[in-house]
Amino acid sequence: MKKEYNFSIKSTICIVIVTSIVTSIVTGLILYNNSKILIGSSNLQTDTALQEFLQVYYDLEDDYYTNIDKTEMIDQAIAAMLDYLGEDYSTYMNQDETADLENHLSGQYVGIGISITNGNQIIKVYQDTPADRAGLQENDIITNINGTSTEGLSQSAVSALISKTSENTIMINRSGATYTYKLTAETINSPLLSEIYEENSKRIGYIYIDSFTNTVETEFAKALKEIEEKGIDSLIIDVRGNTGGYLKGATAISSQFLEKGKTIYSLEGKDSTDVYVDETDENRNYPVVVLINDGTASASEVLASALKESYGATLVGTLSYGKGKVQLTKNLEDGSMVKYTTARWLTPNGECIDELGLEPDYLVDLEQQEDGTYIDTQLQKAKELLSQ
Repeated sequence: MKKEYNFSIKSTICIVIVTSIVTSIVTGLILYNNSKILIGSSNLQTDTALQEFLQVYYDLEDDYYTNIDKTEMIDQAIAAMLDYLGEDYSTYMNQDETADLENHLSGQYVGIGISITNGNQIIKVYQDTPADRAGLQENDIITNINGTSTEGLSQSAVSALISKTSENTIMINRSGATYTYKLTAETINSPLLSEIYEENSKRIGYIYIDSFTNTVETEFAKALKEIEEKGIDSLIIDVRGNTGGYLKGATAISSQFLEKGKTIYSLEGKDSTDVYVDETDENRNYPVVVLINDGTASASEVLASALKESYGATLVGTLSYGKGKVQLTKNLEDGSMVKYTTARWLTPNGECIDELGLEPDYLVDLEQQEDGTYIDTQLQKAKELLSQ
């Protein structure tokens, strides 16, 4: 009889970190950050469109009938320029949005310390976090957050209900009984989970990557070393729900597996296409399965496609998000940020997956049970493939 695994078992984690900043993280590949926007004197002298813009700015400052908040007006003008491009990934981010993004990509986040799936089911409570100390448990169903029902809401919508700055009142259903908890979000180190499964005398490693933060390269290398030292025959890399982050993280992790000289991705810009290959001497040769779903986007898709096409990894799950564009970010003096697309990225085989996504080699949906919980059939399939 085949053993079933459900989300009440630690080893069947399909993670989406609950934090009120999650909805701001589908931002794509961040190539450059903390740059300042400077306008050279030659631009001022020769760009007639810019001169016209500045003339209107000074006319309003001098002649408008009431006082003007010049900083706010310029912010609105910048936002309008990016909006004119008509492209979802080219946007203006205010100070709060910029701070949220930078905090998340620093390797930390503000939240309560739980992971959820399918909107409102808790599948992991992290140790020594507000949720852990309050008494939330795996398999709890979140029914209400701060007076708002979670019925029918997406994972990101549920996350957005959690306040970062004040006490949260969270109602949960646990085996038919209702419980209410009060807890305040705090700064938490983004977890990178690793485990080893025993299947048919095979030792299968598992690593979940939440996002491509500043620290993901170091965290992944550490986790991989730990499970390899314990002995593994193969590896599952789980990037379900991972919406991206820094491109350097996807590049570094890919380089730990690929042979030197193998292509990781290409960037197709306005005037040229640049190919990026593995430049390290490090590589591996055991089987790898990458778990993907419709929340797998951007840098996660770079990693998945590099491992599939240049390493021979197998993709299991559902069609990925399809984010094939690269953004450059620049910080403004007031703490806000502009983010705009500079290129398309291509898989090692030269394909652009923008608005298409990555097709899994094995299309597997999660299986919903009568009680509303889900069996992680995607993880089961990965184990099955690697245990043969």
